[in-house]
Amino acid sequence: MYYCLLFIELKILENSAFSTLFFVFLHMKNFCGAFLIGFVVFGVRAQTAPLPNDFRQQNITEYNSSLVNPAYALDRNNAPSAALWARWQWQTYDADPTSIFFNYTHKLNEESAVGGAFFQNNTGIFLNTGAAINYAYAIDFSSNVRLGIGLNFFAFQQKLADERLFQPNPIQRLPENDMVLQLAPGLNLRVDKFNIGFVSENMFDYNLSTNERNTSPTDRMFFGLASYDIPMEILNSDGNSYLRPAVYFKSIPGFDTQYGFNAILSSQKFWAQAGYNSFYGISAGAGGRFLKRFSIGALVEFGTSPELKGVDPTFELVTSYRFGSLEKAQPPEEQLIAEQKEKEKALEEELKMSEELTSKKDEKAKERSNKIRAKQYRDSVRQSGKYTDGAVKESKRDLRRKADSINRANQALVFRKMVAQKRQKRQDSINVIEKAREEAIALNVQRQQDSLNQIANTKAEAERLVLKNEVVIPKPGERYEEVTKQGNLEPGYYLIANVFGTKRYFDAFMGDMKKRGISAGSFYRETNKYNYVYLGRYTSIADARKARESKLDGKYQEKTWIFRVTGE
Repeated sequence: MYYCLLFIELKILENSAFSTLFFVFLHMKNFCGAFLIGFVVFGVRAQTAPLPNDFRQQNITEYNSSLVNPAYALDRNNAPSAALWARWQWQTYDADPTSIFFNYTHKLNEESAVGGAFFQNNTGIFLNTGAAINYAYAIDFSSNVRLGIGLNFFAFQQKLADERLFQPNPIQRLPENDMVLQLAPGLNLRVDKFNIGFVSENMFDYNLSTNERNTSPTDRMFFGLASYDIPMEILNSDGNSYLRPAVYFKSIPGFDTQYGFNAILSSQKFWAQAGYNSFYGISAGAGGRFLKRFSIGALVEFGTSPELKGVDPTFELVTSYRFGSLEKAQPPEEQLIAEQKEKEKALEEELKMSEELTSKKDEKAKERSNKIRAKQYRDSVRQSGKYTDGAVKESKRDLRRKADSINRANQALVFRKMVAQKRQKRQDSINVIEKAREEAIALNVQRQQDSLNQIANTKAEAERLVLKNEVVIPKPGERYEEVTKQGNLEPGYYLIANVFGTKRYFDAFMGDMKKRGISAGSFYRETNKYNYVYLGRYTSIADARKARESKLDGKYQEKTWIFRVTGE
């Protein structure tokens, strides 16, 4: 009967932390003691459903998403923000929470984020209480492809959840205030609006109290999740409303692999979500956002598997507060317009200062001009007084000289007419010959031009086909935009220097380009009501990039980008 009892206990304790009691039986010679411990353990197992030793974070969709995957701190925690997630596992509200996670996330820059958290996790066997540090870094391969790399570092105190039910023998060690370190690395690849991530919740752990691994290498837990963000135009007044469906799997040693799905509908005013987990069952929750900073909501989960028959529902509470600026992330074109507005503001201040300086200079120049004119007038009055008498005498002599000149001119005129007539006859003959010669040359030139035009048209058509069919793959971090047709704009690659929504700043910028000796062109887009200023048009992406990288041969040092018109 002793070995029968051992077999029963082994089946009951399989794949759980209670399996350690099996080894107690092997060291106890007192059958009554073995029977008593077996009875206590069997009673504990009969009172509660088996609970996996993980964080049970499958319902977290935003705010504390770094607990799901450390790489999610980059774009799903709404940094900088503080958030609380609490889960009452199959209990009521007035009971101790099975899990609690209070987290603060701060974004260092566009590529990295950090966070710190306090957590308590009751696995049913162990009570883990401690802190967590999160770090995430993003690598941009292009404008719509990003790889997020993250790491969660946990340091917590581990002890038995309820020591009253255990009476170990002298050679058995129970965890009492053990200090455990645990690392959870994660990856997330985003391609446009599609995300796929992978994380290990306990890739590495170490028990400082026992100086050994806290779990065996075969006890690693792995979690994979894929999602897709669908913009919701009907709720898109704030530009951030979306529907995010997701599917996931989670492997936990000793338990069947969990799989499930969830979806969240998020807007500026509220959020709602629903999901299903193959072990825990179905869930649904909702919450509201207030003053664009504070959010609070709740979720309830109902067990549907046979193992959870008769257990109470699980409740979760989610609340967060966002710090800092509430400006939303802008798409590339809106970001360009915002940058341009800043440039226009700076240019307006510069023009204002220039006008004030010019006004002061004009006043001083006008004052100097008035003084010079007054002096010139006084000098002319004095000079006219000196020469009045002599001017009268000189005028009479001039009249006599003019009369003599007129007579001589009349005689010369008759002679010149005779010479002119002879020259005209000779010139007419020359003109006839020259006209015939010019007509022959013009005819020859026209024939050559027709041939050149035909060659040019053939070349232009070939270039148009090459330009239209050229496939451009933007480089990482390269700003590039492509349209099929833009008004009467000739197909090609345009090196854009600036974009203006205000004509005054557009005219000022074009004037500055002319002063700098840069022959800039421009065109107007009806789609966004902006004037685009370009430094040149090129027939290939290689030539456009070469001009951009050489700063237009050193003539224009500011930032430029490429706008392509492929042609119909």
